[in-house]
Amino acid sequence: MTTSHLNGHVAGEGGGGDEELRGGQQHREMAVDCPGELGGRMLPLRRSAQLERIRQHQEDLRRRREEEGRQLDLNASLRLRKLSQNPHIGIDNPTFLEDAYISQQGPASQHIRAPLELEELLLSLKQVRGCLSDQQSQNDIELVLALLNKSDFQSALKIHNAVATSMHRPSPPYPHTHQALQLAMEVRNLIQSSQIKEGLELHSLLSDTHIQSLLLAHDSIAEREMQPEPLPVQGETLTQWGGETVKIVRIEKARDIPLGATVRNEMDSVVISRIVRGGAAERSGLLSEGDEILEINGIEIRGKDVNQVFDILADMHGLLTFVLIPSNHSKPPPVKETVIHVKAHFDYDPSDDPYVPCRELGLSFQKGDILHIISQADPNWWQAYRDGDEDNQPLAGLVPGKSFQQQREAMKQTIEEDKEPEKPGKLWCAKKNKRKRKKLLYNTHKNDDLDNDEILTYEEMALYHQPANRKRPIALIGPSSCGQGELRQRLLNNQPERFAGAVPHTTRSRREGELSGRDYHFVSRQTFEAELAAGKLIESGEFEKNLYGTSTDSVRQVINTGKICVLCLHTQALKVLRSSDLKPYIIFIAPPSQERLRALLAKENKNPKPEELRDIIEKAREMEQSCGHLFDAVIVNLDQDKAYSELLRLINKLDTEPQWVPCSWLR
Repeated sequence: MTTSHLNGHVAGEGGGGDEELRGGQQHREMAVDCPGELGGRMLPLRRSAQLERIRQHQEDLRRRREEEGRQLDLNASLRLRKLSQNPHIGIDNPTFLEDAYISQQGPASQHIRAPLELEELLLSLKQVRGCLSDQQSQNDIELVLALLNKSDFQSALKIHNAVATSMHRPSPPYPHTHQALQLAMEVRNLIQSSQIKEGLELHSLLSDTHIQSLLLAHDSIAEREMQPEPLPVQGETLTQWGGETVKIVRIEKARDIPLGATVRNEMDSVVISRIVRGGAAERSGLLSEGDEILEINGIEIRGKDVNQVFDILADMHGLLTFVLIPSNHSKPPPVKETVIHVKAHFDYDPSDDPYVPCRELGLSFQKGDILHIISQADPNWWQAYRDGDEDNQPLAGLVPGKSFQQQREAMKQTIEEDKEPEKPGKLWCAKKNKRKRKKLLYNTHKNDDLDNDEILTYEEMALYHQPANRKRPIALIGPSSCGQGELRQRLLNNQPERFAGAVPHTTRSRREGELSGRDYHFVSRQTFEAELAAGKLIESGEFEKNLYGTSTDSVRQVINTGKICVLCLHTQALKVLRSSDLKPYIIFIAPPSQERLRALLAKENKNPKPEELRDIIEKAREMEQSCGHLFDAVIVNLDQDKAYSELLRLINKLDTEPQWVPCSWLR
């Protein structure tokens, strides 16, 4: 199995395990796209020469099959076994001995059959007659000899030999001129006054009307043959040679459009492995996966490796003529595939992927990127564009299919389970915060990572434009001391007519001056626990034996007033929030570098220790690692004023531009 790597060199032979994970690919593939600035159009070939090469390919195929089937077991035939035991029984015919000698002279001599010589045939028959004992056989030989001696048979034999000699020439003779009659008339005029015998005879010959008619017919045929063939247009022609179908395909490839195909080696054959969307091959619809390439623009391809094919096609553009042996697999009817839009939940770099069938076509992406999947014909390797790159990316790229990615990630997790050390305690659980103003503590019996056991691949997305009377809630996520609380409060204070917070639920008693529905929703413990069990609480916790939480109904009440609900949430709350019908817009507030974070906190009269700063940055990294695929935007809080301006810009964009949301939200 030939493998081809990114640097364009064949690495060697491979095989063995991991075939299932290789996505069913038996061979590495090489993209054979042609750079637009290189190459030039090849001159058109004469049809006779091209068909002769096709015939030669067919002859090579036939000879290979004969050699494969020449393994004969003598013991399998009773007659052959007897002949091998008595090799001297029978008649030695020198004619057959000579044929056997000719057949041993090599494959080149077998293409030209020697003309039948009458004298040799007569001599062979006479020798056979002398070896025969019964009268009937001798009478048969006499009858054949009488036939061979007839003048009509001998004339027919001469015609046969002449035709056979002509038929076995490599190609018909090419005319030297299409003005033979004109030259003959000039010669006749030059020798008109000649008195020598040969001159008079030639003058008489050239003046004969039959000779002139023959030369006129010659000129008509020669003129047609010598005219350059019109440039072929894009299309497909099927030709039968040697009992097999050969396909001649012509594809027009512009300078700025790649061919869009990959090839692989199968023994000495070069086979089309994949047709890539967006290329000239896919647009023409003339090349098929599994076709064997014999020639490209008159250059023989069989016997070359994929890197040589890449170099050949790099110098070509314009009209490309492929001579192909069609694939044995029936071509499925064309089906217009629906484009699927997905959000990537993992980072992918094809240069680090040992299983990608063609690294040159691998499409890199990052967590959160939107991919447009335009083909899932290969379930293991989808063809896709990155959102926004359609104009700059002429060819679709290869990305891992969902099931294939899940399969290998599951295998990777299984392998690494024993190697992975036990995770240390989470920072926000390991340290206790005893300050009274911290009202909500999160459930510690739950894993802080959202669906940590789920293998994240892709999520199907669709564009959504929020209605003017139903604004999407804004959820600010981030580690403590990164400023998300301050940003939320600034929105509520500066634009109270536009932004509002959700009223939380609590089981504690109402204090003096508090109003139910304004400060809290005061409910019984039984009611609180029932809402928690029903999944209506986005977040919940216990403080001083009292339960606190924010419900989806509270957020919905803000939305129904036409305002934008702004929430500061823990990552643990995202699962309930996203599974509701609220369609939240999630923004991650990330810390800057350690020094910038120290300066930011110093403005708030805080003086954190270096290890506390490192803990904040590490916490942010962990949150991004576990929940980054859920974030719609990220703001790095380098400066409170700039972060606030960026937050307002993102919120305003929701009114003017459609946003990608999970398809499940719109069903």
